[in-house]
Amino acid sequence: MLEVRKHGGFTLLELLVVIVIIGLLAAYVGPKYFAQLGKSEVTVAKAQIEAFEKSLDTFRLDVGRYPTTEEGLNALMVAPQNAAGKWNGPYLKKGVPPDPWGHPYAYKAPGTKAEYEVSSLGKDGQPGGTGEAADISSQ
Repeated sequence: MLEVRKHGGFTLLELLVVIVIIGLLAAYVGPKYFAQLGKSEVTVAKAQIEAFEKSLDTFRLDVGRYPTTEEGLNALMVAPQNAAGKWNGPYLKKGVPPDPWGHPYAYKAPGTKAEYEVSSLGKDGQPGGTGEAADISSQ
């Protein structure tokens, strides 16, 4: 006599319920994850600006002044013509990185509130803004 075996499996309804549950979890967790990602980019930009500040202070100790606006942050990697004898760099290990959003950092000397200012325009690359699009400055 032949024996018929019934194989267990999932019904279409059971699969749809699982897919809906996974979708609800993704909808709940996704925005929280991406909000944290934006906060970490702001933290990276602040850390990079602090590293520039330390390098600029070392440049000043060696050369006797901060780089001019025209020399910019590039003076931390390549000796300016009028400081070649005193310059003891490069002051950054891997060059001047862009901000976490791929935009170049702005350097201005003198700054609005101090001897220099290093800033990032944030995620949108435009002056002003709020949240992740807010400007980040050394001052």
